Amino acid sequence: MWGGRFAAGPSAIMREINASIPFDKALWGQDIAASKAHVAMLSAQGIVTAADAAAITAGLDQIAAEYAANGVPEDWDLEDIHMTTESRLADLIGPVAGRLHTARSRNDQVATDFRLWVRDACDELETGLIALQVALVTRAREHAGSIMPGFTHLQTAQPVTLGHHLLAYYEMIRRDRSRLADARARMNECPLGAAALAGTGFPIDRAATAAALGFDRPTANSLDSVSDRDFALDFLMTAAQISLHLSRLAEEFIIWASQPFGFVALPDSLSTGSSIMPQKKNPDAAELVRGHSGRIVGSLTALMITMKGLPLAYSKDMQDDKPPVFEAASLLTLSVAAMTGMVAEARFRTDRMRAAAELGYATATDLADWLVRQADIPFREAHHITGTAVRLAESRGIALDQLSIDDLRGIDARIDETVYAALSVEASVAARASHGGTAPAQVNLRVAEAALSLGLEL
Repeated sequence: MWGGRFAAGPSAIMREINASIPFDKALWGQDIAASKAHVAMLSAQGIVTAADAAAITAGLDQIAAEYAANGVPEDWDLEDIHMTTESRLADLIGPVAGRLHTARSRNDQVATDFRLWVRDACDELETGLIALQVALVTRAREHAGSIMPGFTHLQTAQPVTLGHHLLAYYEMIRRDRSRLADARARMNECPLGAAALAGTGFPIDRAATAAALGFDRPTANSLDSVSDRDFALDFLMTAAQISLHLSRLAEEFIIWASQPFGFVALPDSLSTGSSIMPQKKNPDAAELVRGHSGRIVGSLTALMITMKGLPLAYSKDMQDDKPPVFEAASLLTLSVAAMTGMVAEARFRTDRMRAAAELGYATATDLADWLVRQADIPFREAHHITGTAVRLAESRGIALDQLSIDDLRGIDARIDETVYAALSVEASVAARASHGGTAPAQVNLRVAEAALSLGLEL
């Protein structure tokens, strides 16, 4: 490949460090698609003959069929997917194969292939995220009125509904999908035709190749075209954010499935047993999702550090751009699927959730709010009165609503019997009917809005 520039071939070390075919073979579909678009444009512009273009296209189609059936062969002397395909094309159609590389370089070729791959990964991820949202909304509707403890600092705070809790993750994924759409829109410009770094002297039609490959437009600057990996970083930043959200959801399932909580029974299909303790049902899928988030964030960090000091235009460091993206995309696809299955198939133990919601004086804020509304007491004073009531109940080992009216009046004479209507967990969640609140009516409203957005019939 290096032609007459070097008298000797590469050393074994150089051969191994230089070859990227073990990982960039994943780009074969995109590489062939881009090559077919390129040769069609060369023919339309009269740069190659129609007969040569037809032979090249037929050869590329045959190679695609071979790769699909048998995989991509790894010949490290050919270095990468681009030369592997070009070499096979030469075997099939002879010297005319060399015309395919007219008016392009491996620099703009790989930039185009990689953008196409990342764009496809965005579309695949979008499909997975929609499925996760559907699972969340479906279960939220089922549990719009199921009461559970809401936590701050992992301490019982106020009662909420399970449906409301699940919809919090729907909102996270909604924002993630927005980030993904933004990243995809930014990357949808075609570098093909930028050549090595300066463009080409051939009369190419970059708009035609961009359109043929589904891009919105060609990139505007040839130097930027071959040196840019912002599209990969955009994808990784979005992937990292998604993985953080999945990790939080996974962590909650892990906690909820533990015996002290007992809020959920995980599906057998996403759990494992112990080699020594027959009673164990381990949340391994959720733990791996939690662990994968570290690797995905690490992939983002790796590519950011690779790119941080590179001068224009292309440098060989950029060969290392693909492994972190490929790894992150693979891990994230698995993680999304695992959590979708977890949400869809888990059995929520709403009896345990409700019982836990009654512990920890979760309706204390409701007592304070009642004092503000019914007795016209400033909230800070009501907060102090409620704290005194909690201390009394705690000293006796009983719930707030088990204090007698005499006990409550002994704390503040303005309290009357109507306060008990505010102290149940049902009354607590029903009262929080502000926009975005946990009241079942609000949850059902948001479920309906989410279902409409997703095109989901519930």
